[in-house]
Amino acid sequence: MGVVFEAHDERLDRMVAIKRLRAVSTDPTLRERLSREARVAAGVSHPNICQVFELGEQSGELYIVMELLLGETLAERIGKGTVPLSEALQICLGVLSALGALHAQGIVHRDLKPSNVFLTPHGPKLLDFGVARPRASAALELTLTAPGAIIGTPRYLAPSYSARSRPLPRPISSPWAPSCSRC
Repeated sequence: MGVVFEAHDERLDRMVAIKRLRAVSTDPTLRERLSREARVAAGVSHPNICQVFELGEQSGELYIVMELLLGETLAERIGKGTVPLSEALQICLGVLSALGALHAQGIVHRDLKPSNVFLTPHGPKLLDFGVARPRASAALELTLTAPGAIIGTPRYLAPSYSARSRPLPRPISSPWAPSCSRC
C-alpha cells in the first residue's frame, strides 16, 4: 500500500521514516486505511509497536511520520536461515506483548506476518496497522471491505477466519499468525 522513506525531522533534529501511498491516490479506501494505520499505531504506546509521530497531507498525498527503525524484517531474517530457538522465543515474546497491548485496547491487528515484524537491536516492532480494527467495528469494516472479501494475508489467517465462517476477528485468533510466522 505504501512506500517508506528515511528523512530528517528538522524541527526535532531526529531521523524518522515517512510512509506515503505509492502514488497520488484518490481512492478513499486506501486513504482511510493509511489514516487508520496512523491512528491505531499512535493510540498505543508500547516498546514493541512502531511509534507514529504525525499523520499529514501535502499536495493531496497522505503520509505518516514514524519512528525510524534499524534492522530487518522477520521475513528477511527467516530468509537467511534457521532462527535459533532463543532468538525466536525473544521475537515471539515481543510480538505477543505487542498483541496483548493492542487487545487490551480492543484492537485486532488482522495482518500479522513476518514482513510486518521488524527486528531491531532492542527487540521486535509490530508494523502495518492498515487493516487493524476495533473488535466492535463491523459497520466500519463494511465501508472499507468489499462484501465477501477476506482481510489479511491468507497464509497467516487463523482457520476460524475462513471464507465460509467469516467471524469477526477476535484476540483469540491472533496467536495463530505468530505460530505460522515461525517466530
